[in-house]
Amino acid sequence: MSDVTQRVIAIAVSCGLLGLILELVRRKHLQERYALLWLLTSIMLLLLAAWKGLLTRLSSLVGIHYPPSALFAVALGLELALLLHFSLAVSRLSDNNKVLTQHLALLEQQVRRQGEQLSALSPTDSEDVAPEHHSGGLAPTEASEAQR
Repeated sequence: MSDVTQRVIAIAVSCGLLGLILELVRRKHLQERYALLWLLTSIMLLLLAAWKGLLTRLSSLVGIHYPPSALFAVALGLELALLLHFSLAVSRLSDNNKVLTQHLALLEQQVRRQGEQLSALSPTDSEDVAPEHHSGGLAPTEASEAQR
């Protein structure tokens, strides 16, 4: 495959990636904060694919003798940076999920204690307002009885 053919394919793939990212943002499937990283990656790949002098200069600086290989090395580096960013985001969301689960457990425990205190104060009405033991709270029939 000739250098020109490889360059045309690289430009087409970069343009396709850029178009896909813009379409995903337009349809609200990709948030803007993540789209910025993808846009930067696709624009950088497009620049390197279209501007042969830049790619040749970059490959000689790095010590790569075949410029299209430098393009793939840059793409791999950018994708690794994206993976690191998304790993950090997933870790942060996992930590937030753990904290929210702990808060929910504390609130459920507090509701259960208050239900026990209420049933201890009025033993005749205890079956109407007894808390459920599952995490869903009061069942619909118990909720309507509790409101009476």
